[in-house]
Amino acid sequence: MKEFEQHLLLIPGPTPVPPPVARALSKPMIGHRALEFGELYAAVESALKQAFKTQSDMVILSCSGTGGMEAAISNTLSPGDSVLAISVGVFGDRFAKIAKVYGMDVDVLAFEWGRAADLAAVAEKLRTSGKQYKAVTVTHNETSTAVTNETKAIAALVREHGALLIVDCISGMLCTDFETDAWGCDVVVAGSQKAFMLPPGLAFVSVSERAKEAMVQSKCPKFYFDLAAMLESGTKRQTAYTPAVGLFFGLETAMELILKEGVDAVIARHKRLAEGVRAGVKATGLKFFMDEAHASNALTAILPPDGVDADKLRSLLSRKHSIVLSGGQGKLKGQIFRISHMGAVSERELLGALCALEMGLREMGYACDVGAAAHAAANVWMA
Repeated sequence: MKEFEQHLLLIPGPTPVPPPVARALSKPMIGHRALEFGELYAAVESALKQAFKTQSDMVILSCSGTGGMEAAISNTLSPGDSVLAISVGVFGDRFAKIAKVYGMDVDVLAFEWGRAADLAAVAEKLRTSGKQYKAVTVTHNETSTAVTNETKAIAALVREHGALLIVDCISGMLCTDFETDAWGCDVVVAGSQKAFMLPPGLAFVSVSERAKEAMVQSKCPKFYFDLAAMLESGTKRQTAYTPAVGLFFGLETAMELILKEGVDAVIARHKRLAEGVRAGVKATGLKFFMDEAHASNALTAILPPDGVDADKLRSLLSRKHSIVLSGGQGKLKGQIFRISHMGAVSERELLGALCALEMGLREMGYACDVGAAAHAAANVWMA
């Protein structure tokens, strides 16, 4: 009956959608200019502010996280503005590419993949570049390398320099501690398909007062991604253009679940799951790709053993065990595999995935003790 099995998505998005959210997604449609939608909009905006830990205005865009990143750049900057893009992987590079498309003068401060941004190097670049950067972009949690940057410390350096701080928190939000207002972040982007436990299609953007001031000066072309238009519509509890109404239904339910558990408790749960998975991986004898000192709570990046092709291992696990893992991106394609522990994923599911991983490794010729990984993870979770 394998054709009826549901694949377990252990990838960094889309993540599994819990049953209450799935049911909410199938609610009868309502008009996006109706009173009911206005009430829905107000409810999810208030809940999102709690997740972001902000009092700033929020924009909800019907697009992917990349759309939110583009909006963050195009609404606060102008062609020719100097931008420093801190990059530790694919998505740090993406911020730089977006800024270059809009004609900004972009300096990329790149670090070795698998390592977090070095704070001393960031401080040195800000001090010695000879430029007054208008904005600094950074990825809070880099899914391509499973590394979390020290964003709080980076934010302090950026504030001292006087630049706007624009943060990709798409995979970091709700997985790792993030405090938009307390850290002084100006534009923060998150996405529905990560720890928010929704299908792809919504991007959430918080906009500080400093960012709003910058928006007035921005000369980049924009229409659909015009945050000023979205903020104006938000005062009437609407969106400027037709939103993904069904996803708003799901968002309302997802945020009810998240707030009932508690934002800090959700973050602690992700940390706990990550620690268990890493203990399990160690028990197989495999090595991590990322620096464990800055390991992500959202996912774990693993080097395959000698003689085992990472992508063939993933294919085997999908085909035989209905478990879907991620491969490497960019220059890491075929070099690593990644296990997500983000969103609506349970200890039980991860225990099964660790056992399946060992079985797959054994089938591909790597000697390991099947059950050791689950045992190690369980010891962490029972502590």
